[in-house]
Amino acid sequence: MDSLDRILVYPLQQLPFFLITIVIAFTVHEFAHAYFANKFGDPTARLLGRMTLNPAVHFDLFGIILLLIAGFGWARPVPVNRDNFSRPRLMGVIVSAAGPISNLLLGILGALIYAALFATGVMESITNEQLLRAIYWFFGMFIPFNFFLFVFNLIPLPPLDGYRIVEDIAPGPIRGKLQQYEQWTVFIFLLIIFIPGLSAYTIRPLNTWSQQIATDFINLFLKLFGYGAL
Repeated sequence: MDSLDRILVYPLQQLPFFLITIVIAFTVHEFAHAYFANKFGDPTARLLGRMTLNPAVHFDLFGIILLLIAGFGWARPVPVNRDNFSRPRLMGVIVSAAGPISNLLLGILGALIYAALFATGVMESITNEQLLRAIYWFFGMFIPFNFFLFVFNLIPLPPLDGYRIVEDIAPGPIRGKLQQYEQWTVFIFLLIIFIPGLSAYTIRPLNTWSQQIATDFINLFLKLFGYGAL
């Protein structure tokens, strides 16, 4: 058990709550891409069975294992054929942004529910310490993780959604340059993620900002409910 705890990003007893978090966050993210692509005329994801909230079709096993042991991973990207859109660039931006925005909304919803549990007195009424700890652990992971995914996926480097948004917005000549160097910018992305000296200036600040955003939203909702800040 101790050796497994040293391998995993989260302690073993917290692992189920992290798994629930990534199941919800990744599934909704990929579903949002597929849903809007289909809505705008591209049935590719739907025909491949990807327009669903079934987590099994969205998960990449290696990506999930890496997430558990390294803190970085991925789901299976939803295939999108922009040629099927009547306005490829505009609709491409919306489809790309749908995933990160879905995580933003999940983070806000989580903060609202968490604040409501305090404002309504539910948390104070729970006498079971294990249940209380489970609630703290779940929301303590779910809220900032979704805000992290929102910010992280908007980074304009491939293969992230932010890059696809920039690619669709950019004028033709610039877009051509972006596509020309795309394979190399992927390496830049991997270096930023996996080299500790660089990730300390990229991923670590994103984690800090995500935690702060989560705290700010929780306190905002608590204030709206007339409850003091946590």
